[in-house]
Amino acid sequence: MNFLTRLRKFPLWSWLWFLLGTLYFILPLLATFEFSISWDPQDLSKAYVRVFEDGDFWETFLYSNMLAITTIVANTILIVPTAYWIRLRVPEARRIVEFITLLPFVVPAIILVFGLIGVYSSPFNIPFTEVTLVKPLTTFKFGTNLLIVAGYMVLAMPYMYRSVDTGMRTVDVRTLTEAAQSLGAGWFTIITRVILPNVRTALLSGALLTFAIVVGEVTLASFLGVNAFGPYLFLLGQHRAYEPAALSFVTFLLTWMAMGLIQLFTGGQGQAAGAH
Repeated sequence: MNFLTRLRKFPLWSWLWFLLGTLYFILPLLATFEFSISWDPQDLSKAYVRVFEDGDFWETFLYSNMLAITTIVANTILIVPTAYWIRLRVPEARRIVEFITLLPFVVPAIILVFGLIGVYSSPFNIPFTEVTLVKPLTTFKFGTNLLIVAGYMVLAMPYMYRSVDTGMRTVDVRTLTEAAQSLGAGWFTIITRVILPNVRTALLSGALLTFAIVVGEVTLASFLGVNAFGPYLFLLGQHRAYEPAALSFVTFLLTWMAMGLIQLFTGGQGQAAGAH
């Protein structure tokens, strides 16, 4: 009787759906890995060696990492105070902000990049005069970097904002703010030393999604003429077969490693911090 009771309580369907989901994600990855090592049966790592010996790979990959880190920092500076202020002072504006953050899903990246080029590829002149105040941003590298980071901020905004907003829901923002103010803390101290530590898990989740978007993005980087990892991988796939498969497999491993590190160093801390 006990055996039948345990058998009925066994979550068979849960395990079945879990296994199906696991196979759905694992099998394409295994197929990609098998294809990447099938170039030379005598040297299974040939595609990986060719990739890592390519100087363009390291140049574009490191450059995209720099852009990703810059985008994450800029989005954090913009979104964390915004989400905090909306939740604390103007909760009625939350629906408007959520609608604005959904616009990147509606407006394609190709329209965004052509808008940036159209606006910032012309010099800014003083009205009714011939005095040029600012040269086009696209004429120098720093200006192009500013444009592409701004574009990446827009593309990553839905993920970053919703991650931070979800983290804000797990903490009592008003109580924490009043307690910090009673101890003489200013707004900068409250955000950096009270709010950020309590939403760090949600913030890291948004940062991981932002990193994945920036590293794999092709449209903005291609039309702005930026030598990033996304266009490099796209062009590599147009001319070769095994190296792109190897790079795709390595990218998957790096993403999963980053997710594992986030769970290792911050797992459960967000909830614990929000409980205080």
